[in-house]
Amino acid sequence: MNKKTYQQRLQRCGSLMKTEGIDVLILVKPANMQYLTGDGRLCAYAMITKDLQVVIGVPQTDIEDVKRLAHFDHIVGFEDEVGLIHSVAHYFKDFGITKGVVGLEYAFLPAPRMGMFTHPHAKPEGVEPKDCTPLMSALRLVKDSEEIELMRQAGKVAEAGMKSAIASIRQGMTESRVAAEAEYAMRQTGADDFYKTYVSSGRRTNIAHGLPTQRILEKGDLVMIDVHPVVEGYCSDLCRTVCVGKATAEQKAAYDLYVEVLETAIAKVRQGVGIDVLEQTMHDIFTEAGHKDHIFGPPIHGIGLEFEEAPLPAGHAFFHGEKGPGPLAAGTVIALGNCGLYTGPWGVRVEDTVVVTEHGHMVLTDFPRQLLI
Repeated sequence: MNKKTYQQRLQRCGSLMKTEGIDVLILVKPANMQYLTGDGRLCAYAMITKDLQVVIGVPQTDIEDVKRLAHFDHIVGFEDEVGLIHSVAHYFKDFGITKGVVGLEYAFLPAPRMGMFTHPHAKPEGVEPKDCTPLMSALRLVKDSEEIELMRQAGKVAEAGMKSAIASIRQGMTESRVAAEAEYAMRQTGADDFYKTYVSSGRRTNIAHGLPTQRILEKGDLVMIDVHPVVEGYCSDLCRTVCVGKATAEQKAAYDLYVEVLETAIAKVRQGVGIDVLEQTMHDIFTEAGHKDHIFGPPIHGIGLEFEEAPLPAGHAFFHGEKGPGPLAAGTVIALGNCGLYTGPWGVRVEDTVVVTEHGHMVLTDFPRQLLI
């Protein structure tokens, strides 16, 4: 991203801060820091004033690296958490902020870390904290062309990981080794990182988040693979279910139904449609097919700098500290297929990453939807 991109993002951020009555932001969530400064790392913070002054605080060891990567007005290094708190206090004083509102990421900060930034040694007594989670989500909601291009690249990396994982599947393999094949291929194809890779098999395909284990694949097993590679900070989400050997008639029927449901929902993705419409579309088809009791969780979530972010279905958003979603805007990127069809003996799931465009949609994860290897 070039300097102009970050300036434009800061301008939008400043407008939202004014609307929300926030005088200064203190961000520690890596995705939010990266969005506004170009660098997001642990044990660091970004401080943004309503006048759009940007401070980055990082461990002393990281200063030169951050100078090379980030966009900022001031940078400070610290040796430990006490130094971090004192550096925050220094900039409150330096900017002359003695009262007002500081935005903090309530949905990200655990209580001890919240205490760090609300401690009397960190912020002035006259500065009150306020949740800035919805502000940052609104800021990051619509992706620009550079972001979508990075997510398109991440989609290609996901396809390479899925291809390698599926090619490795055979009796005697473990779930963990299948995950390793996917992750190695993704690194080789351009992934800088990835969120957790899910691989589950047999009865374990009934669980919501199938982290890989040492379970050995057996003949007739369904294997659910879900990959989330990261390319220059941006990710994609691709899930496929395949069978070790020949699938039963029941497995094939459930799989074909899931693909039908997913493709019907994708066909409805366009500017102005509501997430609730897409979610209800999927649930209605499952219910009509007799699977009302076999679905779990919201089938849709936003994706970008994180593999799950706004927009989220209303109920899911509440528990994430987010606002309920409005109609989808062009440039929003979502993953469809986030919930599985869990029958008891086995489950199936298929998921793709989709961009909302002005005239419809574009699928970023173009990998065959086939149950049989």
